[in-house]
Amino acid sequence: MRRLAAATVAALTLVAATACSSAVDELKNTSGERQEGGTLRVGALQDIIPARIFTNSSDGTDLLISSVYDSLIDYPLDKLEPKPSLATSWELSQDGTQLSLQLRDDVKFHSGRPFTSKDVEFSIKTWADPVWTVQLQRTAAAITGFDTSDEHAITLTFAHPLSNIFDLLDMLPIIDSESIDQLREGKAFVGTGPFEFESWSPGAKLTFQRNDDYWRGKPSLDGIDVSVIPDPQAQVSQLRAHQLDVILGASYRDFETLGKDDSFHVNKWEGAESQVYVGTNVTNPALSDVRVRQAIASALDRTRVVDEVLRGAGVPISLPWPGYSPAYDEKANATYDYDLDKAKALVDEAKADGVMIPKLPLTYPSEAPIYGSIAQIVQADLAKIGIEVELDPQENAQVVQQLIGAKFPGLWILRHAYAHYTPSTLAVSAYPFNADHNASLYVNPDYKAAAEKVWKQKAGEVDPADYTALNEQLLEGSFLLEIAIILPQNATSARVHDLGETKRGEPVLYDTYLTK
Repeated sequence: MRRLAAATVAALTLVAATACSSAVDELKNTSGERQEGGTLRVGALQDIIPARIFTNSSDGTDLLISSVYDSLIDYPLDKLEPKPSLATSWELSQDGTQLSLQLRDDVKFHSGRPFTSKDVEFSIKTWADPVWTVQLQRTAAAITGFDTSDEHAITLTFAHPLSNIFDLLDMLPIIDSESIDQLREGKAFVGTGPFEFESWSPGAKLTFQRNDDYWRGKPSLDGIDVSVIPDPQAQVSQLRAHQLDVILGASYRDFETLGKDDSFHVNKWEGAESQVYVGTNVTNPALSDVRVRQAIASALDRTRVVDEVLRGAGVPISLPWPGYSPAYDEKANATYDYDLDKAKALVDEAKADGVMIPKLPLTYPSEAPIYGSIAQIVQADLAKIGIEVELDPQENAQVVQQLIGAKFPGLWILRHAYAHYTPSTLAVSAYPFNADHNASLYVNPDYKAAAEKVWKQKAGEVDPADYTALNEQLLEGSFLLEIAIILPQNATSARVHDLGETKRGEPVLYDTYLTK
């Protein structure tokens, strides 16, 4: 991942010269003195959807989760090594089927109610409920026993060893049972985190206020105002005009340009990587033939995507894993190098056997700037091997609905996460990969067996040979065609300091402060 860390990333947007110059002058004249309090103004591309609040499907949702809620443990960005949060210590049984956790006894929900072991049980059972369409639902559902006899300790019993149990405990927010109905309606989000939910204007704004009784100590900021701004260019313009302090959505070209200006900081979060990919609906007659899917994989000019769209802030891949993952295999990762001759031969072979390949829809979210650019490259790549695609930009909420419901008619472009976690989390949890039910409608007993095998082993003790078998199944099925690992980024004005990021890809604002 050194290539990622060293990569230059970011981008340019032209805005009104007068507004920009005045904002730059103001920022260059900041005293650098720490300001007590203040409200952080954040620009997000996508709004929250209460029914999908636990799906990490929008940047607005990510900010809400990290600000309002705490998890039992926290992974640092650079390793899968659990650190205490609401749980202070833990012990995994020898056979990997029980986990005992000691809990903090000084934590309260924003309502004032004390946090107890019953809240851990409620949160896990909420995630196990299919109605919430949580990606780690299967792992939560595999927890079958809860000993809550001690308010400040809990013992979890599993149906079988869970190699990714600590992934679940890192991602799971501790939820307030008393306000769950209000959460469903978007009226209240009550957690134990550093900020309290204050208000939500759908499609426009979210506001949070400081939790003065936070168990770690009160945050520096008085509050957070999140503006939903679907236009990335408008976010950049407002950052330059000093109307926003942080922007979560911009093109990588804009981030690149902002990073060259001393008035701004561009943050690059190694350890919170995601992957951009082309998905395939394998029940589409043209895509049901694996040769067509493999042809598409071989025709993708991944290096061009990394260079032109990601501005070097990525790595071309055939498999999802970053270099530090226990499932990473350098040779296997080069399986689908750019090879138009191979791709054409596969298409010709499939057509000779009677496979018809009509024009295929290529769906992608219209808000995030990278998707449209990548879609145009994919369209041009596939045209070279005789496959026509029709670009189909849609609102992010519609795309996510199709992802969760497995309703894409043909091809799509999105990002996925979880490859930087324990590999089984990807194979049994992620919408595009879940061996039980995935967005591609890909069903294969060998793939399912490989996914289950790496999942049902004791945490930290998975046989490396089983990861090799999982990789073989991913490449053989080629139902999801990876393009690149992406290094996530955001940008701030020079007044913003100590912005953080979770491994989940959520902004951390507890330590953040402003200078005058």
